[in-house]
Amino acid sequence: MTTFLSQVERLQAPEIEYSAVWPLLVVLGAACAGVLVEAFLPKTARWGAQVALTLVTLVGAGVLLIGYASDAPEQGRTTFSGTISVDQPTIFLWATLLLLALGAVLLIADRSVEPGGAFMPEASPTGGIYRDRPGAPQGGPGAALMTREQASRFGMQTEVFPLTLFALGGMMTFVAANDLLTMFIALEVLSLPLYLMCGLARRRRLLSQEAAVKYFLLGAFASAFFLYGVALLYGYAGSVKLADIATATTATDRSDTLLYAGFGLLVVGLLFKASVGPFHAWTPDVYQGSPTPVTAFMAACTKVAAFGGILRVLYGAFERSSWEWEGVLWGVAIASMVIGAVLGLTQTDVKRMIAYSSVAHAGFLLVGAISLNDQGLSGTMFYLMAYGFTTIAAFGVVSLVRNADGEATHLSQWAGLAKRSPVVAGVFTFLLLALAGLPLTSGFVGKFVVFAAAVEADMVPLVVIALVASAVAAFFYLRVIVLMYFSEPAADGPAVSVPGAFTTMAITMGVLFTLVLGVWPPKVLEWAGTGAFIF
Repeated sequence: MTTFLSQVERLQAPEIEYSAVWPLLVVLGAACAGVLVEAFLPKTARWGAQVALTLVTLVGAGVLLIGYASDAPEQGRTTFSGTISVDQPTIFLWATLLLLALGAVLLIADRSVEPGGAFMPEASPTGGIYRDRPGAPQGGPGAALMTREQASRFGMQTEVFPLTLFALGGMMTFVAANDLLTMFIALEVLSLPLYLMCGLARRRRLLSQEAAVKYFLLGAFASAFFLYGVALLYGYAGSVKLADIATATTATDRSDTLLYAGFGLLVVGLLFKASVGPFHAWTPDVYQGSPTPVTAFMAACTKVAAFGGILRVLYGAFERSSWEWEGVLWGVAIASMVIGAVLGLTQTDVKRMIAYSSVAHAGFLLVGAISLNDQGLSGTMFYLMAYGFTTIAAFGVVSLVRNADGEATHLSQWAGLAKRSPVVAGVFTFLLLALAGLPLTSGFVGKFVVFAAAVEADMVPLVVIALVASAVAAFFYLRVIVLMYFSEPAADGPAVSVPGAFTTMAITMGVLFTLVLGVWPPKVLEWAGTGAFIF
C-alpha cells in the first residue's frame, strides 16, 4: 500500500495548453450543457434554448480558433501529454469542421420546410408517418400533412443538438489525435451520436430506424477492426504513439507480420468511416434512411474527420514504410472510384445517388492522401472543404422537393422541376456541376490539386483512372440536370417548399463557398499548405 501511495504521489497532471484546445473544450462543454437543458427545461422552451446554445457554441469556438491561429507557432503545439497535436493542418481541419457543422445545424434547426422539424417528437418504436404519440394525426402513407399548429404542439427531438455537438467534438479530437488510443476514443465519441441521430426521422420511421441499426452494426465491426489493429501495432512497436510506430518501422528487427496485419486492420476501420469502397456498404442505405439534415452532417463532417485521421496516420506512422502498402491503397482507391461511378449510374433515388457520388469522391480524396507530399496534404484538405460545402447545400435543396408523404427523392419526381421552381433547379444544377468537377466550381479546383499532387508523386496511371472515373460519374449528374430541364412535370408531381431562414442560410453559404473556392482559391490553398503535422 505504501508503495502504491508513493507512486501516486509521483504522478503529475499533464500540462495543458488551454489556448490551443479551447475550441475543442467549448464544443464538448456545450454538448454537456445541452444535456442539462434537455433534463431541466420544459419541452416548450427546449428548441429555442438548444438552437441558441448550439449556434453560439459554434461561433464562439470559431472566434477562439481564429484568435489562437493568429498567434499560433508555425511548428504547432502538443498538449495533454502529447496525445493532442494542434498544428497548422489541425487548425485548418477544425475551421472546416466548425463551418460545415454550422451549415448542418442550420438545416437541423429548420422547422418550416417540414412542419415541426425533420425529427420525430419523441422516441417511439412505432412506424408510420405521424403515429408518434397519442393524439397525433393518424393514417397511412396518404395521411394529410400535420398543420403548423399541431407540429408546434408535438415539437421535435431537441436532443439532436447536443448529440451533434458530441459528434463534432469527437471529430475535432479525431483529426488532432497523436496516438491510436486517443484516436479510437474519438472515433467512438463521434460515431455513437450519429448512430442515434440516423434513427430520428419524423417520416419514414422504419426506414430511418433500419438505417440506424445497419450503421451501428457495421460501425461496430469497423471499430473492432480498428482496435485489433491498434493491439497488433502496439505488439510491433511497443507503443501506440504515431511517432513511435514510425520509428519502429525503420529501426527494429521485429517481424513485419504484426506491422502489416495491424496496418491493414487499422486502415479498414478508417476507410469504413470515410465510406471508401469497398468498405462503403453502409453508405447508400444510411444516407437514404437518415433525416436529410443528419445525412448532410454525416456526408460533410464525417468525411473531413475520417480523411483528417487517415492523413495523420499515413503521414505520422507509415510514411517511411509507404512502399509496403502503397500498392494496396492504389487498389482501394481504384475500387472506390469505379464502384461510386458505375453504381451511381444505376440509382433512381437522389439521396442514394449522392451516396455513391461520395464513394467516388472518397476514391479521389484517397489519391491525394497517398501521394505523401506537401501538395497532396494541402490538396486533400482543400478538397475536403470544397466537397463539404457543396454537399451540405445539395442536401438542403433535396429537402425542399416534397409531396404529401414528405421528401420526393425518386428521380422520376424531379422531372420538369425547372418549370416548377427555376431558382431551386438552377441552384441544384450548379451544385451537381461542382460535384462533377466542372471549371469555375470548387470541385474542379479540388480534383485538379489532388491529381497534380499524384502526378508529382509519379502516380500517373492512378490519375488516368481517376479522370476516366470522373467522366463516367459526370453522366449521372448530367442525367438529373437533363431531367429537370428537358422533361415535362407530372400533373401530380411534387411541390417545392419555400425554405425557411435557416435552410436558406445553409444553402446560400454552401453555394457561395462552392463558387468562391472555384473562382478564387489561392488564399485557401495557401492556408491549407501552411505548416505540416507534428507528432
